[in-house]
Amino acid sequence: MNYTPINTALCSFGMSGWVFHAPFISANPKFNLYGVLERTKNLAQEKYPNVKTFRTLEEMLADKSIELIVVNTPSVTHFEFAEKVIKAGKHIIVEKPFTATVKQAEKLIELAKEKNRMLSVYQNRRYDSDFKTVKKVLDDNLLGEIVDVEIHYDRYNSNLSYKAHKETQTPATGSLYDLGAHLIDQALVLFGFPNAIYASLDNIRPNSKVIDYFDVKLYYNSHRVTLKSSYFVREALPAFIFHGKKGSFLKSRGDVQEADLQAEKNPKTKLWGIEPETEKGLLHTDKDGKIIKEYINSQNGNYMEYYDEIYEAIRNKKSLPVTGIEGMNVIKVIEEAIKSNKEKKVIYL
Repeated sequence: MNYTPINTALCSFGMSGWVFHAPFISANPKFNLYGVLERTKNLAQEKYPNVKTFRTLEEMLADKSIELIVVNTPSVTHFEFAEKVIKAGKHIIVEKPFTATVKQAEKLIELAKEKNRMLSVYQNRRYDSDFKTVKKVLDDNLLGEIVDVEIHYDRYNSNLSYKAHKETQTPATGSLYDLGAHLIDQALVLFGFPNAIYASLDNIRPNSKVIDYFDVKLYYNSHRVTLKSSYFVREALPAFIFHGKKGSFLKSRGDVQEADLQAEKNPKTKLWGIEPETEKGLLHTDKDGKIIKEYINSQNGNYMEYYDEIYEAIRNKKSLPVTGIEGMNVIKVIEEAIKSNKEKKVIYL
């Protein structure tokens, strides 16, 4: 099949660039990994010899061959970079978290509309095998009316990140903006915007200056969703705990893509995104009048689906995989969670 590849550039080549974006852009015939912004190094060129290295953002924006730019710089810089990219007339993908504030998000959405440019937020965890499996269970109505949900992103690591920008008290830092942006987005995809929010936020690692623990409750008409993350969970609970009036579903965080990308595996392989058999989710429910308790097969994870949908949005005017408004709604929840924690009360929306 013939495609007109989209010349795409990355604003950085740290972990986000070389793990989550470059492998999919370079392996997808619908895209051309055209350029990377690296102020002093040439890491992208060493891995992708045909890529063009830019030393400044201004130099990159001036290149008329570039159609799409991925803003994957530290989160505190997202608004500044994104505003310049859109004003330069480029289509744009902004890494999560979209922005530090709702006001910034609103401004970028309006600017993209004014310039008639595509704006999407990179919420790759929608394409994790575990989340896709949970979504299928709900779509198939295997649990009945949902009454209680927990989504966890836990780990055991008391060390501060070697990346100074992640541990500095600046806007859009801390685990609520980082891991929380994933969990909130997943909750909004499954259930929409909540009626109210209550949050408990803390910094529990030694010498931590940023939020590294959160317990956020989202209240809906018929159920609540708890989103939790901590750096001190040596024995983790299932990442997805869903209870409905017909039954329950428990699922680990079993997606293998990040580990495989860090091991430099090719995302175009036939076995891409397949979880180990040991990560199957447990379904215990009433199915057609019969109580069943069984481990079910997981869906395949594939971040390439996001880029395929981006191509369709740019070339064929199809729907975006993640819109700016969806990205902004995640920031809305974060802002209200921070307010709830500060005021020690439920915030009604």
